Amino acid sequence: MRWDAQTLDAPEGALPGLERSGLVRAGLVRTVRTPQFEGMTFHEVLCKSALNRVPEESRLPYPWTINPFRGCSHACAYCFARPTHEYLDLDAGRDFDSQIVVKTNVVSVLRRELARASWKREPVALGTNTDPYQRAEGRYELMPGIVRALTESGTPFSILTKGTMLRRDLPLLALAAQQVDVRVSVSLAVRDPDLQKSLEPGTPSPRARLDLVRAITDAGLGCHVLIAPVVPFLTDSPSQLDALMADLREAGATGATVMPLYLRSSTRQVFLEWLGENHPALLRRYRTLYGRGAYVSDEYTTWLRGKVEPLRRKHSLTGVDPLAARPKPAPRRAADTPQPTLF
Repeated sequence: MRWDAQTLDAPEGALPGLERSGLVRAGLVRTVRTPQFEGMTFHEVLCKSALNRVPEESRLPYPWTINPFRGCSHACAYCFARPTHEYLDLDAGRDFDSQIVVKTNVVSVLRRELARASWKREPVALGTNTDPYQRAEGRYELMPGIVRALTESGTPFSILTKGTMLRRDLPLLALAAQQVDVRVSVSLAVRDPDLQKSLEPGTPSPRARLDLVRAITDAGLGCHVLIAPVVPFLTDSPSQLDALMADLREAGATGATVMPLYLRSSTRQVFLEWLGENHPALLRRYRTLYGRGAYVSDEYTTWLRGKVEPLRRKHSLTGVDPLAARPKPAPRRAADTPQPTLF
């Protein structure tokens, strides 16, 4: 495929965002558009680090993350990562969906970081911010190199995705799982295809993601499903949750975790704008449920938990969330031990 690229010396205004200092600070090399990704712009950057340390105070169950992209073409109205685009002087709405930052050198930087004597081979999580198998991965193919680098260094890792492009890498992931702890999760919270197209228009259909769950388990890997976010008054009825969990069990899911919608800063604005356009009668109920905060009320959380737990048991989806427990890092190999290579 031939790319029509613009570089930093392109005429002013040739591409939106080119002059923005946030992208320059991020290491912008060039900005690219292509007809095969209509409406999208890729900002190729050179990153200085690939591994991101998760602060202890965050209380998240994984110590390290990797994010090969910033921004996400899934365009989920509820995405909690939207505010991160504002650090680049891009907006959390349309820019987040269409202005995708690509860390083109992430594999080489990751290999350098994993080779350090100080690396303790602690678990690494992918997909906890933006999806590593969004549409851009089809062009840049960063994930195979990341998987190989982690595996060859003896580093356990987990992947969370909505993207059916993960199918491409299933043989590689199955091979990796023979050498390190590999955990794969799929995110699926909306069963109604019409609501899905409205709420998360860039994602694969619910049916396609159920088929992905089956493909993962057929490859010999366990597949946990994240039913998140549960959208109050739209996807939270017991009958909806029951039907979704029945589908998940039929597809071979090993467990399910359910989480209610979380609305922080600019994500709140983007989601409420979507809600006002599509379900305006619910706006008042949301203001009552969330107040001025990011979390649903304690009463709603208790109600949801009471509905979910019996359904998880009913459908045998009580397997532990792979992101909720950190496997212990394996001892580092001696320097003269041959390193496994994935092809």
